[in-house]
Amino acid sequence: MAEETEEASRLERLAFPIGTSLTKRILAVNLIPLLVLAGSLFFLDSYRRQLLDERFKLARIEAQITAEALAGANVARQEALLSQIGREQSMRLRMYDGDGKLIADSFLLDDPSFAFDDPVAEPLLEDVARWTDDAVNVVVGAPVAPAYIEPESTDADAWPELARVRQQGLSQIELRRAPDGTPVINAAAPVGSNGASLLTTRNAVDITQAVRSARSSLMTIILLTLLVSTVLSLYLASTIIDPLRRLVRATQRVRLGRERDIEVPRMQERGDEIGMLARAVSDMTATLRHRIDAVESFAADVAHEIKNPLASLRSATESMPKVTDPDLLAQLVDVAAHDVQRIDRLVSEISEASRIDAELSRAKFEPVDLCLLFANVVARKQDRGETRGCQIEVQRQQTPARVMGVPIRLERVAENLLDNAISFSPEGGRILVSITQADGRVAASVCDEGPGIPEDAREKVFRRFHSHRPDEESFGNHSGLGLAIGRTIAEAHDGTLRVEDAPAELGGACLTLELPAARTPGV
Repeated sequence: MAEETEEASRLERLAFPIGTSLTKRILAVNLIPLLVLAGSLFFLDSYRRQLLDERFKLARIEAQITAEALAGANVARQEALLSQIGREQSMRLRMYDGDGKLIADSFLLDDPSFAFDDPVAEPLLEDVARWTDDAVNVVVGAPVAPAYIEPESTDADAWPELARVRQQGLSQIELRRAPDGTPVINAAAPVGSNGASLLTTRNAVDITQAVRSARSSLMTIILLTLLVSTVLSLYLASTIIDPLRRLVRATQRVRLGRERDIEVPRMQERGDEIGMLARAVSDMTATLRHRIDAVESFAADVAHEIKNPLASLRSATESMPKVTDPDLLAQLVDVAAHDVQRIDRLVSEISEASRIDAELSRAKFEPVDLCLLFANVVARKQDRGETRGCQIEVQRQQTPARVMGVPIRLERVAENLLDNAISFSPEGGRILVSITQADGRVAASVCDEGPGIPEDAREKVFRRFHSHRPDEESFGNHSGLGLAIGRTIAEAHDGTLRVEDAPAELGGACLTLELPAARTPGV
């Protein structure tokens, strides 16, 4: 149990800081997955890179195909192709001769097919989108493309990608950034074999729009999910925290003990664990109150029972110095000795009665044969001559009548039942002990030929310090706790101890101890 408690405490410390309220924990548990999902916004950068890679391949192929088409055409045809392709593909195409001089520009041959957006003139939402783009780039560590700036010189060497083409003779790709943050893709390719080259420029606004659209959709889903999750978390917290707070307030009032009639809410309408907890706490509180009342009543009874022999002892001891008659003095000494014995018996019985519950709660139950147990107790009493001449007959079944229990405590019940029967039986009377087993229960009955127990007194005999003894028995020889202790032990074994009608041939009292039968292994 200690190891389980320590392990639970360790997990509690690992899961959340000590002192964190359940409401915060519920919100955290529901929001953490959403925060992880929100982190996927930053992985949209990989989506952007994939789009750029595909566009780079497309730009390279377009430049190479266009360069091949231009290589075999005359000047007029070249200008027509540059103008047509630029207009239809929303690109800017520039052609340079073998000396690197600009000889044709689609933006000069025809109206420009695109224009960079001015970020100053754009609405605030576009500014927010650009700021978000920049923030994501910073977080994911994406490389920042250089700004797209038209060089002052119109020569091919003003463009690094064209310079590499003229040196290496292979197509080149270069990424830049427009003023509004959108990507600008330049593709350069050689034209023919005379050193001419082609430069295509495309403002890939659609890539930025696709990434922003995906991010916007994901953000919308996350915000809606966050709203729903928060509402549901608060609702869940209210259905858990509020009832727990009610239980805490009620238990605190019970602890303070300022009000005797404090009612712990049972929450009968709830069938979940909170309802089970509420009813368990309510039942536990009721049981504690009952035990406290019993302890208070027991303490009062103890004080009353001990006060009587103490008063008698005090009276005897105070009278001794004043008495000169030897016979009367001897009588007072006998009274004092009897009172001391009575007090000693009371203290012993009270001590045992007060610790039975605690001992049985920790005891390990083992199989006990009630037939053999009662037979041994009867044999001991007969050997010691404690039967007052009564004939004790034990009727037992052939098979063992086993129960689960603490042998020494069950022996105490058997001794108390036999002592009670011997006390009330006439000298030389008959006492019948019968042990039966049926329906998973074992019953041991002790019946005598005494005066019996009236119907209205059958529960009173189990009260502590209740003692109605035979007239011929000396006063104070019994504490009145025997049957009360017996019932306590029986109930601690999930059994009962009750008064029943005695057989007609006996006509006295009959007390029956009934316990659950021990399970047969494998059943």
